[in-house]
Amino acid sequence: MFKIERFTFVFQLHTMIQLLASDIDGTLLDSDRFLSARTLQAFNKANQLPVILISARMPQAMYYLQDALKRREMPIVCYNGALVLDQQKQLYSTTIPYIDIENIARIAMEHDLHCSLYRNDEWFVPQMDYWADREVNNTRVTPQVQNIETTLAYFKETQQLGGAHKIMLMGDSDAMDSAFAKAGNLPSQLHLYRSKDTYTEISPLEISKKSALELLIKECFPEVKVENVAAFGDNYNDVEMIAGVGHGVAVDNARDEVKAVANYHTGHHKKDGVAQWIEKFI
Repeated sequence: MFKIERFTFVFQLHTMIQLLASDIDGTLLDSDRFLSARTLQAFNKANQLPVILISARMPQAMYYLQDALKRREMPIVCYNGALVLDQQKQLYSTTIPYIDIENIARIAMEHDLHCSLYRNDEWFVPQMDYWADREVNNTRVTPQVQNIETTLAYFKETQQLGGAHKIMLMGDSDAMDSAFAKAGNLPSQLHLYRSKDTYTEISPLEISKKSALELLIKECFPEVKVENVAAFGDNYNDVEMIAGVGHGVAVDNARDEVKAVANYHTGHHKKDGVAQWIEKFI
């Protein structure tokens, strides 16, 4: 009797899921920072469902994962929601204004921190140091290398294209503490997200993965109800999204704040946690 009831529950859940949305780093990728064979097989099993990648990454760092999933035609949410794309069409874009870009860059230089600036598929770094090399390895994207003054001049001259979708500071944790505090006191509309002790990601204040996902669904999948979305995540920037969908799933390595709002817990991202959940419920 128990087995019959459990089968019925799983079947009913399967019929309810209309869309899968997943964070990438720390959630979807394995220890090789790619999609494991098990994960690819699980998504292939769920090939009738739209799959949305939703990440702090730039677009170019997401396309090769879409290709592997055979979902290249799907929209994506980039820069934690600052840029939403449906193929080459911008559904939403908001950027950090030039004055804030300049202020953050100055703070980074004062504290000897690496400062990466992103806009659309542009990524600028002051030099190919340890931090830039690490991001290249993680994302398979090669940045444009030029000194920070040249990059600031470029953003100032092209303000009609918008500012930066994301600024990322990387470096010594003690220096990051000081820079984080100083940047947090700027009279600006910025969201500072300390993803690690050595990483600070800076975005426009108004963005969130939750609001970006809701916009994408409204524009591209109007038949999908948010309560029928399954979303996977691990970090602070996933909390609102996990709490806001009908089936929020936290991987085992997720922050406690993510686990607290999730409907389900699954395995560690290095042990194919997302695949485990799809195998069980889709």
